[in-house]
Amino acid sequence: MTEFSYQLYNSRNFGPLEKTMRMVASLGYAQVEGYSFLYTDADAVDELARLLEVTGLAMPSGHFGIDQLEGDIAGVLGVARRLAMNSLFCPYLGAEHRPRDTEGYVALGRRLQQTSTPYRDAGLTFGWHNHDFEFAPLPDGSVPMARMLEGGPDLAWEVDIAWIARAGADPSAWISREGSRMVAVHIKDIAPEGEALDEDGWADIGQGTLDWAGLMAELHATPAGLFVLEHDNPSDDERFARRSIAAVKSY
Repeated sequence: MTEFSYQLYNSRNFGPLEKTMRMVASLGYAQVEGYSFLYTDADAVDELARLLEVTGLAMPSGHFGIDQLEGDIAGVLGVARRLAMNSLFCPYLGAEHRPRDTEGYVALGRRLQQTSTPYRDAGLTFGWHNHDFEFAPLPDGSVPMARMLEGGPDLAWEVDIAWIARAGADPSAWISREGSRMVAVHIKDIAPEGEALDEDGWADIGQGTLDWAGLMAELHATPAGLFVLEHDNPSDDERFARRSIAAVKSY
């Protein structure tokens, strides 16, 4: 049976963290995914470990910024050990730091490949988490995501399906093309055009426009074993968490 994870970033505006984690556990989630703000210091990590223990939730994966991954290897490994993570994902590059051409994205892939070495040596999975900019064609017509994977042959991919769709690309085509790199999935939905504007156009899973039943069937043919439910800006995190896990359990 597939177990589902909840990206704690969903509830960043609702807190406190203990309330969020108890809510998530009560709704039937088995896992949560962390993000950098939650491991700002040793005390924060200890509190997170305590909450995992009291709620019975696991945290198999976490997001870490590239500066932290490159500049504090021992610290990242310490967080991963303390929270029993087995997968680390670099989630984003600000616009000012993004390459502008094909060679730049190949070089970014090489940089991530080099960054991954101490983590893979420690037995952890290391990969990239996409948004939409990775699918905007470059001047020569190539696609940044493909060039990053070319530069980083050992990189895993935590694929965010909804961002691929929002970029105007075909998620199914990417699953077919690069499914072997997909070890984790962010499950997110897109509201019909003009709706949910106060939620940045995102929807609770099963309430939007993506064919998640079909996409899940395709994703089950990949190595992906981690399925993380996400809404970038819910107006009610409990509503999102409750409706979304009910939906995905039916697929």
